[in-house]
Amino acid sequence: MLESALALVEEHAALEARMADPAVAADQAALREINKRYAALAPAVTAYHAWRTAKDDLETARELGAEDEALAGEVPGFEQVAAAAEARLRRLLIPRDPDDDRDVILEVKAGEGGEESALFAGDLLRMYLRYAERRGWRTELLDATESDLGGYKDVRVAVKSRGAAAPGEAPWARLKYEGGVHRVQRVPVTESQGRIHTSAAGVLVMPEAEDVEIEIGPNDLKIDVYRSSGPGGQSVNTTDSAVRITHLPTGLVVSCQNEKSQLQNKETALRVLRARLHQLAQDAADAEASAARRSQVRTVDRSERIRTYNFPENRVADHRTGYKAYNLDVVLGGDLDPVVQSAVDADEAATLAALGEQ
Repeated sequence: MLESALALVEEHAALEARMADPAVAADQAALREINKRYAALAPAVTAYHAWRTAKDDLETARELGAEDEALAGEVPGFEQVAAAAEARLRRLLIPRDPDDDRDVILEVKAGEGGEESALFAGDLLRMYLRYAERRGWRTELLDATESDLGGYKDVRVAVKSRGAAAPGEAPWARLKYEGGVHRVQRVPVTESQGRIHTSAAGVLVMPEAEDVEIEIGPNDLKIDVYRSSGPGGQSVNTTDSAVRITHLPTGLVVSCQNEKSQLQNKETALRVLRARLHQLAQDAADAEASAARRSQVRTVDRSERIRTYNFPENRVADHRTGYKAYNLDVVLGGDLDPVVQSAVDADEAATLAALGEQ
């Protein structure tokens, strides 16, 4: 596996030479693609050189240590440096998810538990909005259906990075692990006797797709318009501005009523539909892939319970990775990175184990 990094080093050098070519420099579209690939390879190339240096230093230390006991005592230190460099290189050589640089569309839907579930969906939405703010991402509310007590029956937001994100730092690379059923245990505001209830909300995360990537034929769509419903807005219940789009080949249905105009709602619904179709195609590709290419974390059924938020104990627990912490208030405040990182680490460990079995 480590030796395969040499091919990346050679590709990196070839890209650098191409960027110096005046003909390539004149083609801005080609130059952008080359720069993107060059930047993506840079961390692995740097890690490869660090590993080679550490390996050479270790060999030298062992040779000198065979003749000098004082120098022999320094060998363990060089071994630790070499081992750390090798571990970093192995992580960077893990095949990357092709969608890792993408922005996302995130949906939160109330599930079992009625009004309490809708309130919990609102808590999850605020957690993700605060997490996005901490990471410097932009968010855009696409559509929402509010509940009577101020929660959400369902809500969709777009999460976008500002500029080019570093490898592994874009919204999809971090938020793709959030898809699934989130369970809450607490005393609902509607509970008069102080009993703890359990309810749930579902989260769906999709990489956002561009128009040119997902072709949708006009004959593949059935578009219905209807009057918006819910609190707020002058256009609610007065004009047929809400839009429901059915993708006939797949049966996918997307509705949008948040915008004031029918055209805006149609564009937003198409945006969500493209993301769902892209995810559908990716799921099909994953299903056909070998076990070595599939992540044990990413390929769990989306209906599976992935996390529990226990308010009486101030505890958050991720059931896939075993992560547990007693700082639920902090996590709901947007400090989600430690929880997400547990999924990233489990994903990498599973992939490395699969690659090692080949």
